[in-house]
Amino acid sequence: MNKKLLFPLVFAGFAWSVFAQNTIISPAIPVDKVIEDKVEKLLEKMTLEEKIGQMTELTIDVLTDKKTTGQPGFTFDEAMLDTVIGKYKVGSILNVPYGEAQTKEVWATLIKRIQEESIKSMGIPCVYGVDQIHGTTYTAGGTFFPQGVNMGATFNRELVRKGAEISAYETKAGCIPWTYAPVVDLGRDARWPRMWENYGEDCYVNTEMGRESVIGFQGEDPNHIGPNRVAACLKHYMGYGVPVSGKDRTPSSITVQEMREKHFAPFLESVKAGALSVMVNSAMNNGLPFHANYELLTKWLKEDLNWDGLIVTDWADINNLYTRDKVAASKKEAVKMAINAGIDMSMVPYEWSFCNYLKELVQEGEVPMSRIDDAVRRVLRMKFRLGLFDKPYWDPSEYPEFASKSHAATALLAAEESLVLLKNADRILPLASGKKILITGPNANSMRTLNGGWSYSWQGHKADRFAGEYNTILEAFKAKFGVGNVVYEPGVTYKQKGAYWEENAPKIEKAVAAASEVDYILACVGENSYCETPGNLTNLFLSQNQLNLVKALAATGKPVILILNEGRPRIINEIEPLVKAVVNIMLPGNYGGDALANLLAGDVNFSGKMPYTYPKDINSLVTYDYKPCEDLEKMQGAYDYDAVMSVQWAFGYGLSYTTFAYDRLSVNKPSFTAGDELVFTVDVTNTGDKAGKESVLLFSSDLVASLTPDIRRLRAFEKVELQPGETKTITLKVKGSDLAFVGYDGKWILEKGDFRIQTGKQTLNITCSETKKWNTPNK
Repeated sequence: MNKKLLFPLVFAGFAWSVFAQNTIISPAIPVDKVIEDKVEKLLEKMTLEEKIGQMTELTIDVLTDKKTTGQPGFTFDEAMLDTVIGKYKVGSILNVPYGEAQTKEVWATLIKRIQEESIKSMGIPCVYGVDQIHGTTYTAGGTFFPQGVNMGATFNRELVRKGAEISAYETKAGCIPWTYAPVVDLGRDARWPRMWENYGEDCYVNTEMGRESVIGFQGEDPNHIGPNRVAACLKHYMGYGVPVSGKDRTPSSITVQEMREKHFAPFLESVKAGALSVMVNSAMNNGLPFHANYELLTKWLKEDLNWDGLIVTDWADINNLYTRDKVAASKKEAVKMAINAGIDMSMVPYEWSFCNYLKELVQEGEVPMSRIDDAVRRVLRMKFRLGLFDKPYWDPSEYPEFASKSHAATALLAAEESLVLLKNADRILPLASGKKILITGPNANSMRTLNGGWSYSWQGHKADRFAGEYNTILEAFKAKFGVGNVVYEPGVTYKQKGAYWEENAPKIEKAVAAASEVDYILACVGENSYCETPGNLTNLFLSQNQLNLVKALAATGKPVILILNEGRPRIINEIEPLVKAVVNIMLPGNYGGDALANLLAGDVNFSGKMPYTYPKDINSLVTYDYKPCEDLEKMQGAYDYDAVMSVQWAFGYGLSYTTFAYDRLSVNKPSFTAGDELVFTVDVTNTGDKAGKESVLLFSSDLVASLTPDIRRLRAFEKVELQPGETKTITLKVKGSDLAFVGYDGKWILEKGDFRIQTGKQTLNITCSETKKWNTPNK
């Protein structure tokens, strides 16, 4: 076969991929001929300058009249608006004015103006994008959901989809058609400051939740995004969550096996679900920046999946190929590398040199016109799919359910199902009524810490001002248990105008004195809000002030309930043995205080499970799907190595006020092949005296393989609600091909041999009867 056929063949605006074995792949999103015809007719009329403008995205800061900062509403710099839209034909604007949330009315007014200018100038609407990653996070008054890591802890697909639907509706109320979510990076390094943005460490959980989020944002038909929906943007393509240093935007070293089998999986499934766009990882893998990686951008994503969506850069990342990564000798060369690698839209974000450089590159033959046309097709296609040509802006009054009681109830439910009970010695929880409680710690009276970053502002530092109508932990407990039963003395406080990790001089003695008059101590510790690179750390231990606070409180003899309010697991092995109970609330959002009060009062039962592995020691960072050699008993002989795993709490762990028993695990096909569907059933019984929800997790272990297998892998989960004494039979389906792995040659293989299946304490063995190897990149 002619090697040229390995490159996309463009027909009616759609890129058909052809593999070497002459197999045509079905498109990831069905072709809509009406849309394709419109794209082609418009493309034929466009000048080179107009095409390049469609590939350009600038921040709203460029269009802002800086003299009006701090004044109500939004004011454009008229000359700049004319330059950006009129001269350079820029096709996309992003970000939030003045660095903080705006009302839906302000959003609607400014976007309407941009759209009017865009239509007048070129007949093409703008597409505006915002990072609404856990609810309507940049729209003042909107409904906030828990951060992604909490949503992963719910193990509840329905809640994730519903949360995305609500976020889409409320985002659209402000005329914003594009959200940079969901985040489906794998949070596999506890040091990483973006651990909390995704659904946890496991690729299957991220895959399932990512798909549900995409459908929630976009609806079931990606060619026709409805009036209550927005375009999703998958972040960050890919391998972002395992930097070698643990710091944001720093290099990773991921093998092709690990990349395809785990990091690619959520993107693959979400693209199949119709995701219209993808944002690229800002860092690099094995020395090659992702923004210059043709193999991953064009081959894996566009060609192998036959996907006709849009690839957008992250913030200034084309320029970073020159200024930071040193793979380009100039800004112009960086533009050439990124566009030829497969980038369709550049988040520049402050100036338009990108437009000038790209025009020169096309004129010089360094970037082919076919690549420009392919990119512009993708931009125009998304705008047609969003219906922006027919209705480029809306009236907020068309969205009467904005911030409704129904939306709030769903967000509260999500928060309640996301909190994880990790320890409950002597069944101290739920708290007895009528008792006095000391609320202490730096996270006790803060909306900022409940929400984390991307909340009203980038670093989340304005949440206390914007979210005053919601309850902090302190306020929620006063409302639930009575003002007279709650004493507040923080002992440790954050320096609010300092770096996220800075604390004021502690006043631990005051908290200790206050403990003398109470029955329980609720120690609310963790982290202040942060986002991206400013959230990097050098020490994963909980701060010394907070450790000292808990030690001093425990020494009083009063029972301590430890509340962990943090974006990543901070090491607490010194204080965990000193406390009676531990609750990991992570970043539960505006309703997190109420959810915690409801749970500790016993009005609601805990059902969250850990979405990541909580480390016990500073140098024992591990994920649940580790290799066998990472957890060995001592070796015999002279080499007395000790590699026993050290974990505080395991992935999937979580307690309840009731107990559950598993029985009668069975499978329809004890012997299977790649083409079979394995149907597992297990009886789950609520053996306690309270109603509860249980996440039933099904794991597989490949007992022998040609590459060392992971200890175990999550393959299915379902959440079930059971009354006391009630039994339900749970069905969990797994494709035989899902038990395959990526071999040393980079291709998928399912090998003949035995697998152990486990759910709860139930196990059984199944056998693959024949080996199958896939010659295509994906199963």
